[in-house]
Amino acid sequence: MTQAAEVGPEPEEEPALGAGQEDEPALGRPGPAFDRKAPYVAGLLAGLGLLTAVAAGKVLLTISGVLVEIVVSLFIAAGLDPLVRVLERRGLRRSAAVVVVIVGVLAVLALFLVAFVPVIADQVTAIGRNAPGWLDDLQHNHRVQSLDDQYHVIEKLKSFVTGGDFVSKVFGGVLGIGLAVLGALLNAFVITVLTLYFLASFQSTKAAVYRLAPASRRDRVTRLGDRIFEGIGGYVSGAFLVALCAGVSSLVFLLVVGVSQYAVALAFVVMVTDVIPMIGATIGAVIVTAICFTNSVETGVIAAIFYIAYQQFENYVIYPRIMSRSVDIPGVVTVIAALVGASLLGVVGALLAIPTAAAILMLIREVFVRAQDER
Repeated sequence: MTQAAEVGPEPEEEPALGAGQEDEPALGRPGPAFDRKAPYVAGLLAGLGLLTAVAAGKVLLTISGVLVEIVVSLFIAAGLDPLVRVLERRGLRRSAAVVVVIVGVLAVLALFLVAFVPVIADQVTAIGRNAPGWLDDLQHNHRVQSLDDQYHVIEKLKSFVTGGDFVSKVFGGVLGIGLAVLGALLNAFVITVLTLYFLASFQSTKAAVYRLAPASRRDRVTRLGDRIFEGIGGYVSGAFLVALCAGVSSLVFLLVVGVSQYAVALAFVVMVTDVIPMIGATIGAVIVTAICFTNSVETGVIAAIFYIAYQQFENYVIYPRIMSRSVDIPGVVTVIAALVGASLLGVVGALLAIPTAAAILMLIREVFVRAQDER
């Protein structure tokens, strides 16, 4: 005889939810999203975007000086990085190589300030003191005298140089001189400090920038970035070597022809101006040749011949040998880049324009042109 299984009470069925009785969140169901194409919403977003762009533009204009200092420091650090890599290949660790380069740069700056700045200042003062006498000598030239009788140029120059307000007109008075010198020293100090920081953390800074790229493209971005930084470093160090050759050559030439009284100052002027693309070497040559003419006509003619010959030697021998591995851009692009850079940032823009143009041209060749070829 089988025993019937005990069956418990059946659970009560929950009543079915009717229309309008669905589960709702505690704070209510969210409504439909705003229509971004609505006139009010579109106008509001456009206005906020315009205000944001204007504010960002004002901020960039305000900090433009700081941005220029950062860019210049980064370029100088890229120029010093090849020295660090050379020391690394000699067996030094990265940190030790950076310390050696930093100490060397600071030692060179200190030597320049102690040994050459007083000499340059004395010679520049002597040039300013002798300038009126040179103008008097020009008046004995018949052709110059005939031009001066019509336009009185020499007399105006003499009164401008010898007048008590010469410095005031040029620099805006004593306060202007002080502010100009203080500003130049402050900028030089900031650029030096930033350069040392960038040089010490150059590899980590590049790695941090490369990590901003997607992982699938990070290897290619790293290769392109390294190529760009190598080109910038090669250009900066190469430009310094070219300018140093011009300065040393001018110093030797001036000592040989007997213009030793102003040799150091004029050689320094040639070295500084030679860094400026296209016109820098010509500016330095004209200044030195003009002062050599005040010594004697023969010395001036010899100086003109020397600088014409040296510029050809520099353009066709020195510059190609030093720059061939760093920048590879057509001549017309060099001229356009220098003109655009000079119009935007003056001398600094002209200095930075050529490596920047080389980097942009390399990216166009490796990215855009290659993509077009694969289509």
